[in-house]
Amino acid sequence: MTPRLQVQGLQLALGGRPVLRGVELQLGSGWTAIVGPNGAGKSTLLRALAGLLPAQAGQVMLDGRPLPSWTAGERARRLAWLAQLSDTTGELSVRETVELGRIAHLGLGGTPGPRDAQAVAQAMALTECQDWAQRRLQELSGGERQRVLLARALATEAPLLLLDEPTTHLDAPHQVALARLFRQLAARPGHAVVTVLHELSIALQADHLVVMAAGRVVAEGPCADERVQRALEAVFGQAIRIHPGPCGRPQVALNLDEPSHAD
Repeated sequence: MTPRLQVQGLQLALGGRPVLRGVELQLGSGWTAIVGPNGAGKSTLLRALAGLLPAQAGQVMLDGRPLPSWTAGERARRLAWLAQLSDTTGELSVRETVELGRIAHLGLGGTPGPRDAQAVAQAMALTECQDWAQRRLQELSGGERQRVLLARALATEAPLLLLDEPTTHLDAPHQVALARLFRQLAARPGHAVVTVLHELSIALQADHLVVMAAGRVVAEGPCADERVQRALEAVFGQAIRIHPGPCGRPQVALNLDEPSHAD
């Protein structure tokens, strides 16, 4: 099966500073978590995958086609993007905010129909924000807003979700709920979820892990792969330890027994 996203020799600089350095990557179906220390290039890579940052060299392929060859409308129906720090100003209600996710199907002047209402209702139910439908977005807490913005991305019904720090501001119960949701969404045939995460305990619940450092992919593979786990420990300067969990999935713990060698 052709990978949903292929990254071929991707190089990208911001403000004249190299951020991505020849990234090679293939992302298929399932849930992929991108992890690494601050400044590794994780969010920049995700923005490039979404077509929001042009490459200086190399390319990104979406479903076998170069990303720039897709029109904006085509791309919006194939992939949905959630930024790490989304704009939450204005007077829109929660429902109106989630309805913006249907623009990919309706265009700017389209009239929503029953199918659109169903998609919005389902997205709000999945993120448990339907009880706030009439409240203004700016009245919500950071965690509540994050769930609403995720619902907006889900309302697009795009088969590929690119989510930058989707668990930011969420408490533990809602982080767990979202991790379960990512598994559920990624298990659908032809669907994929790609998340940039700082919460390593959540990232290790994904199907596939991409470990980055200094603008490069240093390891990738299943979370149970010991080679990937050792690479993850190394990029964090041995400040963490990965060990088997009681349910067969790896777990992470802080390594307080020796000094960290992180940059």
